[in-house]
Amino acid sequence: MTGPRHAERPAHTVNPDELEVAPGFQHEGLQGWVPDLANEEELREALEKAFDYRGDVTITRKDGTKLEGYIFDRASGKNLESSFVRLLPKDSNERVKISYGEIAGLAFSGRDTAAGKSWEAWVKKYWEKKASGGENLSLQPESLEE
Repeated sequence: MTGPRHAERPAHTVNPDELEVAPGFQHEGLQGWVPDLANEEELREALEKAFDYRGDVTITRKDGTKLEGYIFDRASGKNLESSFVRLLPKDSNERVKISYGEIAGLAFSGRDTAAGKSWEAWVKKYWEKKASGGENLSLQPESLEE
């Protein structure tokens, strides 16, 4: 009786450096978008996208007041009144809790800091510098200022 059959090894070898590259997250082009909030489902979907957005949004309340800032938390309840977002206003350090039921409008008003900055592009640039003999390579992020 012979031993278990082993799978043949592939003809090529694996480069461990290539394993370091993972696909980046594809960000939607939300900057400047003003979603139509015609019903509860559209409002909930837009606020989920606003939570994932890496820039400021402007919320218009039903009383007409506007608040611009970064959404850092949200909770989805059984109805609009029990659901809320928490926002860090652009011009203050307070944390504001806004019920979904208060929201009349939403605009993705701020610059999306994640747009155009993919992990794959950064890793490619890093390896190109390293291959060309670059010294003092570090894992420091690039400036987000344009």
